[in-house]
Amino acid sequence: MSFGLKVLVVDDDPAIRRFLRTILEAAAMKVADAASAGEALRLIAAERPEVVILDLGLPDEDGQAVIGRIKAASPAAILVLSARESAGEKVTALNAGADDYVTKPFDTDELLARIRTAARHRLQEQGVRASLRVGDIEVDLLAHEVRRDGAAVRLTPKEFALFAELAKHPGRVLTHGQLLRSVWGPAHEQDLEYLRVTVRALRRKLEVSPSRPTLIVNEPGVGYRLSASP
Repeated sequence: MSFGLKVLVVDDDPAIRRFLRTILEAAAMKVADAASAGEALRLIAAERPEVVILDLGLPDEDGQAVIGRIKAASPAAILVLSARESAGEKVTALNAGADDYVTKPFDTDELLARIRTAARHRLQEQGVRASLRVGDIEVDLLAHEVRRDGAAVRLTPKEFALFAELAKHPGRVLTHGQLLRSVWGPAHEQDLEYLRVTVRALRRKLEVSPSRPTLIVNEPGVGYRLSASP
């Protein structure tokens, strides 16, 4: 099942937020929104979006300054969506770390294409391929899809996030803390039961024999690793 990219929309205009939510959700993206820089930074920590769409005219802080704060807090791609049209504004935003700059008003198809391109480029910068294969399982990090032998496997968002994190590092042990921080956020670093329940669900859906797992392997007292050749 596809859940699409996780996108955070940051704009103080509620009409713009509603419109963007409508078009992004129609494109199978998961959307959160914020009306201020402070709210955006809280949601980035909680929701861990893959793309941030950022307006520059925020009520509590200029968006140009927010770009650096987002980059320090998250690996998300940043796409500026602003009514500011000057070349100077664009250069400043891009030099600060924005991945792209789109001016208002905008074409919706172009915006969707730029969102996907920015997300793909950010994955490449992190040394991660957009599509990963482990044995007979393929993971599409942009479409949020998992397929086994070509057939789609229905995963919840948390199940997908956990499996994708393991698939990025096949054969490597990821500690309980690393996985909890990555999937649930720093506030849940000690919530091992969240991790155990989600691993059990993944094994039921992906292992040939869930009671004798060979794909998602437990390292007792340490964490889990994804076997490169289950």
